[in-house]
Amino acid sequence: MSKPVVLVTGASKGIGLAVTRSLLEEHNAAVVAVSRSETDQLVSLSKQHPQALSIISCDVSNEAAFRHAIEQAHGIHQRIDGLVLNAGALEPLGRIGDLDNTLDSWRAHFEVNFFSLVTALQAALPHLRKSEQGGKIIFISSGAATGSTAGWGPYNASKAALNSLSRTLAQEEPGIVSLALAPGKVDTDMQLHLRQQGAPHMTEKDHKVFLDAHKDGVLVNSFDVGYVIAGLALRAPSSLSGKAVRWDDADCQGFRREHVQPEAGGSV
Repeated sequence: MSKPVVLVTGASKGIGLAVTRSLLEEHNAAVVAVSRSETDQLVSLSKQHPQALSIISCDVSNEAAFRHAIEQAHGIHQRIDGLVLNAGALEPLGRIGDLDNTLDSWRAHFEVNFFSLVTALQAALPHLRKSEQGGKIIFISSGAATGSTAGWGPYNASKAALNSLSRTLAQEEPGIVSLALAPGKVDTDMQLHLRQQGAPHMTEKDHKVFLDAHKDGVLVNSFDVGYVIAGLALRAPSSLSGKAVRWDDADCQGFRREHVQPEAGGSV
């Protein structure tokens, strides 16, 4: 049987890049990386794995372009077995009552963090239903889905909507595993942005949590969480479908590297 094929959005850096690398180098899978931009790291990976990694440049908030990208992905391998829906935005940061936190900025946020998910599902479900091992969809969620961090209104709301979408899909598509996974405080550009730009919008207590996590060296390594996500994108059991889990929950224990300990602290 040919290699399983996983489509990863937001694959050029951070968690998406880590998932892509793990799928290629540790899970013997083929990857179609969908990303708005190409980084040196992603291009380097494509040179190392020219047969297994394809890169499609696409802004997931552009519905027509994203649908076309998914059809391109299917055309390359004649199959899609899994989705890792990782592309996301944190902005706009700001209080709900702030006049400069406009409704248009909320709409733009939801185009990326929520409506692109619907586009992906509608375009990819016909292919996932045909997967020999059963299609898998990993939605990259956040502790914000059930949290209430001040200044994160759009992000909190979009991640809650993501979890709801995953639960609903699990009921509608029993042959496909649909899982919302919170990756925790991962050492990425998002964490850096929160440390540098979050203070005016967050409470002092909330902002300090992110400063301390960096200072104390407890941020999650992207390649450890990427390994978990990659494994779930290929082998997540049906018992997890519809659930929202943290990357280091007991439900994911069998998908973690042995040396990796559960995270201390909450999720982003």
